[in-house]
Amino acid sequence: MSKSRNKGGQGTPATVALTQAAVDFTLHPYEHDASAQAYGEEAADALGVPYGQIFKTLVAEVESGLAVAVVPVSGKLDLKAFAAALGSKRAAMADAAKVERVTGYVVGGISPLGQRRRLPTVVDASALDFATVYFSAGRRGLQIETAPAELVRLTQGITASIGKAG
Repeated sequence: MSKSRNKGGQGTPATVALTQAAVDFTLHPYEHDASAQAYGEEAADALGVPYGQIFKTLVAEVESGLAVAVVPVSGKLDLKAFAAALGSKRAAMADAAKVERVTGYVVGGISPLGQRRRLPTVVDASALDFATVYFSAGRRGLQIETAPAELVRLTQGITASIGKAG
């Protein structure tokens, strides 16, 4: 993996954050199908990457406010486990319009990096099973590949088992 620079108009707040932190990452563009609804699966299929190695960024409400969950596209978010990881009693998926307003990204292109406001973040522990993981670069049709430890470090997140079989 080489250090990628924001060439060809592919710079997003997420790639800027990685570049400023001097983190090695690779950008993986692919042709996004506007009719696709399963964005993570679409990315995995387009890039030939196992579903368990591509992570989706979800935003949920806990007692303290919004928080970010990063889970494999092969499964779903376990809301109880997510809440527990953040010391909350319950969690519920946040309203899409609110998520877009707070993160600065559109649904299907939400990156855990470069959000307008840093939110508490939990990365599913399965990410640590891989040398590199993929996640949205901040727009549909563009994925970042980097070491999972860098993702956790840059989000100032924690890891916990928050995914469940889909």
